[in-house]
Amino acid sequence: GTALVVERGGKITGYASSLGFFGHATAATNLDMMAMIASAEALGGPGILVPARDSVLLEWCLADGLRIVQPMTLMTTGLYNDPKGAWLPSIIF
Repeated sequence: GTALVVERGGKITGYASSLGFFGHATAATNLDMMAMIASAEALGGPGILVPARDSVLLEWCLADGLRIVQPMTLMTTGLYNDPKGAWLPSIIF
């Protein structure tokens, strides 16, 4: 009951398992991600994880009233491939 999708031109262009600390989301463009965030009735847990390197999405979130609560660092083991498009990681993903 927490999944969301965004549709543009009759095609699904993004999805979220949930918009919150423990959910993850991906979208083809920042506009698709913004549409998903804007349509959310609430954000789960302490909020969403927005990558600081996506300055367009981060600035939009701040301009629309969201605030930075806890800066975090994304760390991986092994090879890492940067995702294409807009994305919100999960704390457990």
